[in-house]
Amino acid sequence: MDEKNLENIYLLFSRVIKLRLCKMRDMFEDLGIYPGQHGLLFALEKEEGQSQKELAQKLNIKPATITVTINRMKKSGLVERKQDKNDQRVSRVYLTNQGKAVCKKVRKAMKTIDEQCFENFSKEQQNILIELLSQMEENLASSCNTEECFFNNYKKNKISEE
Repeated sequence: MDEKNLENIYLLFSRVIKLRLCKMRDMFEDLGIYPGQHGLLFALEKEEGQSQKELAQKLNIKPATITVTINRMKKSGLVERKQDKNDQRVSRVYLTNQGKAVCKKVRKAMKTIDEQCFENFSKEQQNILIELLSQMEENLASSCNTEECFFNNYKKNKISEE
């Protein structure tokens, strides 16, 4: 692929990601959450009672970041911490009723964004895009060979979720 096409692809990737984040920020602001918090809501919706360490690993973020996120969401009434019954050193994180309600609204907002993003795509075009992006991801992820690499953790989580 020539250099000009590569520049156009990277520019398009960047613009699509920024536009999606902008839409998320606008919709999430109305729900009282920050863009990075939806991943935590979804992780807890899927499996409540995870430790902060488990959540940080699954979401591929640093433990300090997960602590700040949980504290902020706790203050907003979306999550609560409870001590582990078997190990008092570990606190487990749960969605509150308010958190569960917000999570449903966030899912609906994400669906709206996705529908808007793909409104002019046929099902076949969506599948081709998924295949192409998945191949690009695999090409790049295969060269990540350090434990610190985000995508090494992502690949492990992706495989374990299937």
